[in-house]
Amino acid sequence: MSQTRADVAVVGGGILGLAHAYHAAKSGRRVVLFERSPRAMGASIRNFGMVWPMGQPAGRMHQMAMTSRAHWLDVIAAARLPHYPTGSLHVVYREDEATVAQEFAALAPAQGFDVTWLSAEQVLARSPAVAPEGLLGGLWSPTEVVVDPRVTIATLPGFLAERFGVTLRFNTAVTSIELPRVRAGGETWEVDTVYVCSGDDFQTLYPGLFATSGITRCKLQMLRTAAQPNGWQLGPSLAAGLTLRFYSSFGLCPSLPRLKARIAAETPEYDEWGIHVLVSQTADGAITLGDTHEYGLAVDIFDKPALDDLVLRYLATFARFPDPAIVERWHGVYAKHPDQPYCRFTPAPGVEVITAPGGSGMTLSFGLAAETLAR
Repeated sequence: MSQTRADVAVVGGGILGLAHAYHAAKSGRRVVLFERSPRAMGASIRNFGMVWPMGQPAGRMHQMAMTSRAHWLDVIAAARLPHYPTGSLHVVYREDEATVAQEFAALAPAQGFDVTWLSAEQVLARSPAVAPEGLLGGLWSPTEVVVDPRVTIATLPGFLAERFGVTLRFNTAVTSIELPRVRAGGETWEVDTVYVCSGDDFQTLYPGLFATSGITRCKLQMLRTAAQPNGWQLGPSLAAGLTLRFYSSFGLCPSLPRLKARIAAETPEYDEWGIHVLVSQTADGAITLGDTHEYGLAVDIFDKPALDDLVLRYLATFARFPDPAIVERWHGVYAKHPDQPYCRFTPAPGVEVITAPGGSGMTLSFGLAAETLAR
C-alpha cells in the first residue's frame, strides 16, 4: 500500500468539493481530491447550472451567494467555461403574483438585491420565450449566471490539476479518515486537513453523524429539449408565479401568504410535489426545465411521468421555444436539512464535513468554500 503526502484532502468531486479544492489550492496548499466514481455523477451534473443569488434570503445567505458569484466569474474566466451571464426574469400573469413581485422590487434593493419591476412590454423586449397572452410584467435581475453543469463539472478537475497542481484521484472511495492518515483505494495519504463534501452519501463516512443530523434527501425530476434551431437564444433564465412562493428571498413580501393560499387552493398538486418551473439554457443551446421535489431518505428510483406533465403544463402558461420536444429526462438527488441552509460538522480535529446546501449548491459552493478556508 503506497503512502503519499498532501496538506489538504477533499472528499467529493461535485461542485462543493471542487470549490473547496480551488480555494485551498489557490491559497498555496497541496491538495488531493478524491471522487468515488470515475467522474462526478451526482446532483452537480443534474441541475440547471444556475448561479441564483436572487433566491437566497436577505442578509448573510444573499451575501454569501454574491461572494460565490464573484468567485464563479473568476473561475469561469480562468477555465474558459461556457456560460450565460444573462440575468433572470420572474414573469407574472395573476394580480396577486404582480403584487408580490412589485413588493419585492420595492423592498429588496435596500437588502442588497439588484432587481427592477418591468412592464409587460419591457419583459417581452428582453426575452423571445415569454408568452405575451395575459402577461402583467416581471421582475428583472441582472445578477444570475448560468453555467452548463455537465461541461463545468467535467472541465474543472483538469483545470485545477493544470493550474494549481491539485492531485486527482477519481474512481477512488475514501473509506477511512484517522488524521493524519486518509485511506482511499490502495493508498494511504498523510494530510493535515480533510474537507468532506460527499453529497447524499450518508453511509461511507461518519454515518452516525448523519443519522442524528436531521439531514434528508430531495429528489427532483428534470427535462431537457434538443439544441434550439438556428442558434436561438433564451436570454434571461425564466421563472414564474409558482417560484415566488418557493424561494425564501420572497419572504420579504407582505402579500406572499395570500399568494401561497391561492396556489394551494387552486392547484394543490403543485404544492404536494413542490413544483415550480425554471428554465435555463445549456452550452449547446438546449433548454433545461424543471423541477419537482420529493423528500425522504428512501429515494424512489422510479420517476413519475405525471409530474413531468405538471411541469410542462405550467411551462406552457408562460414560455415557448422554437423546438419544445423533450429529448432527455432524468432525476437528481441532493442532501437537504429541513431548517438550515447548509450544514457544517467537525467530527474530529482537522476534519470538516460541509454538506446539504439544498438545491443551492451551484449558487453557494464557492462562497461556502471561501468561508471554510477563512475558518
